[in-house]
This record gives sequence, C-alpha cells and structure tokens, in this order.
Amino acid sequence: MAANKKLLMLPGDGIGPEVMKQVQAIIEWMDRRRHVTFDVTQDLVGGAAIDKHGTSLADETLDQAMNVDAVLLGAVGGPKWDGVARDIRPEAGLLKLRKEMDLFANLRPATVLPAMAKASSLKEELVSGLDMLIVRELTGGVYFGQPRGIETLPDGTRKAVDTQVYTEGEIERVCRLAFELAGKRSNRLHSVEKANVMETGVLWRAVATEVGKDFPNIELNHMYADNCAMQLVRRPKQFDVIVTDNLFGDILSDCAAMLTGSLGMLPSASLGAADADGRRKALYEPVHGSAPDIAGQGIANPLAMIQSFAMCLKYSFDMGEDADLVEQACRNALDAGLRTADIMEAGTTKISTSQMGEAVTRELDKLAA
Repeated sequence: MAANKKLLMLPGDGIGPEVMKQVQAIIEWMDRRRHVTFDVTQDLVGGAAIDKHGTSLADETLDQAMNVDAVLLGAVGGPKWDGVARDIRPEAGLLKLRKEMDLFANLRPATVLPAMAKASSLKEELVSGLDMLIVRELTGGVYFGQPRGIETLPDGTRKAVDTQVYTEGEIERVCRLAFELAGKRSNRLHSVEKANVMETGVLWRAVATEVGKDFPNIELNHMYADNCAMQLVRRPKQFDVIVTDNLFGDILSDCAAMLTGSLGMLPSASLGAADADGRRKALYEPVHGSAPDIAGQGIANPLAMIQSFAMCLKYSFDMGEDADLVEQACRNALDAGLRTADIMEAGTTKISTSQMGEAVTRELDKLAA
C-alpha cells in the first residue's frame, strides 16, 4: 500500500527517544494489522540538534516539518545545555517550530481514566469521570509580545518588561476552533481571561462573544482566570472545553494535568489553520518533559507519547476509529494493573518502558481480533 501519511518524528532529548520508540512499534502494528502505512522520517531537535548542528532546530529540519502531514515530538532540554545562548537553547527549537508552523492552538485533554482516579491529588469523587479539554492560544500573548527585555535604569536598578499583545484575528481563530471542538463534545465552552484588569482580556471577551453568535447551540460562559484556577480544584467536572490565552493556558493546563494523577499520562496537540482542503499543520507531543534524571534507564512512561499519536490519528488523519483503538488499548493495559514507576501503587505490577509498549500492542491485538 502506498504511504500517503507523512510523519516527521523528532524524539528530542532525555526520555524522548525511549518513548518515541514505543510509538514506532504502534505504527508497525498498524501496518501489519490495520493495513495503514505511514511515510516516517526522523530528525533532531533540541539539545541533540545543538550537539550536531550548533542550533536547536536546523533549517533543514524545519523545512521537513513544513512539508509533512504531522510532526511527533518527544521532549527537549536538559542540564547539559543550560549554559547555551538563549536563542539556541533546546526550548527555542520547539518555540520556533510552533511559530513557523503557525500552530496557534494547543489542545490539552485532562482525562481521568478509571484505573487512575485514586492517583489524583484531589478526592476521587471530585475527579472520577473527568474529561475536559483546554484550548490554549499558542503563538501570541506575553511570550511573544514586544517590547520585552531587561534594562538598567539610571539609578542602577534593573527593570524587566514583557508585553501582552493580542490582535482580534488571533483571538477569533482560536475561539472559533474551540467552539467547533465544543460542538463535537457536550456543547459547553468556558472562555477564560482577566477582563477586569487587562485590556487584552476585554478584547478577548468581546471577540469570544462575537464568535459565539455563529454557534447558537454552544453554551458560552466567561470566567476570570484566577477563578478558573480555583474552580479547577474545587469542582473540575463543571468544565468541558476551556479556551484561553497563552499565559493562562500554560498555567491552567498544568493545573488540570495534576487532577489526572500524572503528567506522564497526558498527550497534547498543537494545530495550525485549516487550508482549502481542511488540512492543518500539526505537532503532537506529551505534556511531560525530557526527565534527564531517568533517561536511559528504561523506566519512563510511554503512554503520553502513545496517546499523542492517537491524537495525531484523530486530528491529522481523520482516523477516529484507530485513535479510539489506541486509547482503549492504553486503558486496558492500566486496567490490567500494569504500571511504570511514576504511577505505581499498591496492588499493581511495575513494568519498564518497553514492556508498557508491548502491553499496549498486545491489547491492540485483542481489540482487533
């Protein structure tokens, strides 16, 4: 079968190559059992790219990313590269990918699987059954606004400036995507900002309200970001889809992640604008970092990376049935009591990175039988 699904794998640093290897096994399984062939290439990003090219994202790698259907990224960074210049640090490569691919929307699901409900930092009854999605604007806001920097004032003291900037168009497109996603779920959307103290919040609320007129079946609620943080730990199941800006999305999505019990379990997707054929540039990555302290030990949890691939199947290739299979296989492995070290609990069986990958593949065999 001709491969018409082009994937670029960027394993990155730390545990990135270990967890990416388990995705490769899933792709091989799909080739054998689902008769779906992917055209896969692999390259370097982050610290690994610095070591070889002197920069965290080579121009050739960026060119590849711009010409595939989706990019899978493991993780970047580590203490080895702490002393490199800011503009070539490992994280700069990831930020450049997001910016150049115009990946304006970051999708962060926070789902509490039945087998993991007791692992949450909140009471089980508060999180059991939680299934929410945070849509974070990814290419604007305070992380990219100008002017920015640190200067020394005439009196010798230092002054730092970061600028929060949003245009109407930047807000409109991420809100529109969030409404579309809410329409495929439970028709509820919370738009989160700080309209009480920030001008960008005032504009955000106004634009979200305008976009909402095109989606009369979606219940739109406005909420201040500080209240949203409080409500996430007070009554998280009131939320289904949240849309918010870059800074608040960064903070709130990490808060929501801990409701699920482990960062090692959570995937993410970063999506660009749809072209005339409805296709979007996209990057998929686990929420966890490169975890250099455990790299090479074979104990990393690959489930977030595997589930990031499931999101890729869903959003980039319209393979919802296959995505559901992969997600169900992950759930079945956990229901069988299998755990990597980060999610171990009494009465479960501790297994390695590769063993978890093999367990997911076995469950796929059962589901596809």
